[in-house]
Amino acid sequence: QVQLVESGGGVVAPGGSLRLSCAASGSLFSVNALGWYRQAPGKEREYIAVITNGGNTNYKDSVKGRFTISRNSAKDMVWLQMDNLQPEDTAVYYCHALELRVGVGQIDYWGQGTQVTVSS
Repeated sequence: QVQLVESGGGVVAPGGSLRLSCAASGSLFSVNALGWYRQAPGKEREYIAVITNGGNTNYKDSVKGRFTISRNSAKDMVWLQMDNLQPEDTAVYYCHALELRVGVGQIDYWGQGTQVTVSS
């Protein structure tokens, strides 16, 4: 089992920045990748960014160049630096951990979410 706790959400004006944090605990040796998703009101949850155990990163096209995902060497903290935020970035942001378990397949772990509101 993996537990994830997000922090750092809030209200910011368009063009502003926020840094989200996610603290991971539990069976971290089983985690293959850490990432961030978001869900806006009335919309489905969508992928934002991922960082693999090897340090490779990938982003949703609409956040490339504005958002940066990073983690520490212990792989128990992951951050999402969000710059030049726009109203369409308003959503609940969720930390995600991916485990690929032999014989089982993909297992997803989620945090409780943190609200990000971009408004003037």
